[in-house]
Amino acid sequence: MKQLNVVYEDNHIIVVEKQPNIPSQGDKTNDIDMLTIIKDYIKEKYNKPGNVYLGLIHRLDRPVGGVMVFAKTSKAAARLSEQVREKVFRKEYLVVVDGKFEKEKGIMKDYLLKNERNNLSKVVEENTKNAKYAELEYEVLKYREDINLSAVKVNLHTGRHHQIRVQFASRNHSIYGDQKYGTRGKGKQIALWAYKLTINHPITKEEMTFEIMPELNGTWSILK
Repeated sequence: MKQLNVVYEDNHIIVVEKQPNIPSQGDKTNDIDMLTIIKDYIKEKYNKPGNVYLGLIHRLDRPVGGVMVFAKTSKAAARLSEQVREKVFRKEYLVVVDGKFEKEKGIMKDYLLKNERNNLSKVVEENTKNAKYAELEYEVLKYREDINLSAVKVNLHTGRHHQIRVQFASRNHSIYGDQKYGTRGKGKQIALWAYKLTINHPITKEEMTFEIMPELNGTWSILK
């Protein structure tokens, strides 16, 4: 069984760290995925026979690491999914991107269109057929002139396909190590990390925030 970093667990939810390059759920590669890893963990820990229920509430792109919550009951899954729809469920990210920003803080608003054939999204005009509105808030934490990279905190207001990657890349601030939309760091791990998650507990209604920082080495050493 793959080693699992459990941040929080009770009878209703389990919050874990997703390592980069592990899919959130099974895909055509048949590589081990987070759902399978956590189901195996629950099965082993609680000696559960048969199928284990685990609800997938949200996803992280395969190359992205960070904090994720899964539901251990269908009731918890339904309530957390409702929080996603009503934007009670909040995700914040850290990114390292190319270049220096004119404004230290701001909001990016775009319309994005996903191309199903090549699994890429792009910024398009508002009235484009099938385009979806995308919005995020950003704050520059640090800029290093010697390497021309900025460390940025991102608060996601909508959850579109490759949203952070596309919106930053369209403004000439592509994420370092992004193999699909990036200009720098080819062959390196993408510097995009889901570091903070805020939910209301599906049963107690208590607001809960979970944080996991990336290891501050390689590209992330900019945050030191």
